[in-house]
Amino acid sequence: MSEENPRQLHTPVLVLNATYEPINVTPVRRAIVLVLKGVATTEEENGSFVHSARVAIRIPSVIRLTEFRRIPYQTRALSRKNILLRDRYTCQFCGRVFPAGELTLDHVIPRSRGGHTDWDNLVACCHACNNLKGDRLPEEAGVKLLRFPRPFTLHTSRQLMRMMGSSDERWRKYLFY
Repeated sequence: MSEENPRQLHTPVLVLNATYEPINVTPVRRAIVLVLKGVATTEEENGSFVHSARVAIRIPSVIRLTEFRRIPYQTRALSRKNILLRDRYTCQFCGRVFPAGELTLDHVIPRSRGGHTDWDNLVACCHACNNLKGDRLPEEAGVKLLRFPRPFTLHTSRQLMRMMGSSDERWRKYLFY
């Protein structure tokens, strides 16, 4: 398949369960495969096309699974990427938004003081704030957390879907704004 904009196949698509409940976000490429296999139907289109030699396929913005899928309670893997997503690429001490490459992860309770590497102790932090805090507790360094760290939950995932959907009006009616 060819397309005018190569990044187009990586654009996020909202995935709904058969009951119209939002359950995931997937790239256009995967969404098209699900639709072509008959596993999902297109609910909203983004107005663009991808082309093969013989077919032009409308790019979906929202797809819905054709059969209900029970979604078990899921936890997200603890990773740098997921911590940055949870914290919205915002330093949790100064409140400034940074590109991923300009952020570090900070242990709120330093490892040298028994702090663990888990969802409840890691936050996104800019280099300047991380250097300022050093190997101390936030109170000792004179800094304050904007939000206390917490695990990635279904609620967090829905907030991310809303945030991503804020640029695509077609998602709004499915995300319960």
